[in-house]
Amino acid sequence: MKKLSYLVFAFIFLLIFTACSNNAGNEQQSNSETQPSSQTEANQSVQDEQTPESSNTKSLVVYFSYSGNTETVAKEIAEQTNSDVFEIVPVVAYSDDYNTVVDFAKQEQQEGARPEILSSIENLEQYDTVYIGFPNWWGDMPMILYTFFDNYDLSGKTIAPFCTSGGSGLSDTVHEIRDLEPNATVTEGLHIRDNASSNPQNAVAEWLESNKNK
Repeated sequence: MKKLSYLVFAFIFLLIFTACSNNAGNEQQSNSETQPSSQTEANQSVQDEQTPESSNTKSLVVYFSYSGNTETVAKEIAEQTNSDVFEIVPVVAYSDDYNTVVDFAKQEQQEGARPEILSSIENLEQYDTVYIGFPNWWGDMPMILYTFFDNYDLSGKTIAPFCTSGGSGLSDTVHEIRDLEPNATVTEGLHIRDNASSNPQNAVAEWLESNKNK
């Protein structure tokens, strides 16, 4: 009876010992698969050090649009130049009635108004080139553009103006911007007629190439 008991205990002990040995082997194998070798870590470190930082200059498209024509051109410029975009939105929206806006725009010019802009640009210093677009109202920029130039100092930057209109072109707006930002470089402007603003790709590409070569 004692011998039988010893045999049972011995058999149980053998089973426990075998199970523990297998678990230890499995854990050791698992650890060797999941932990990277020191050589792999070293290679990754060298790869990270050799990755160059981007040296591309950053540009920003700023625009005010009433009917959507200037917005279409602005988005085309942004796409072709890989620029960020900031829309000038007035705190007090203009009327949806075109004739009312025409009269109100004339009144703003006569009063030298400075309509308030709803939001602001953060980190403007990171941009080297600023494309600025607007519709031509009464032979000039809308007065909210004057608010923009009052609010931001673009010294040292390149300003590239563009506008849309029914036929009055840029008028004297390029010279006006040069007066407002005397310490910036102001390029030749782009004018696109309202009826051509829905397909501005070629005009934008030619303008960008022309300014690049000057």
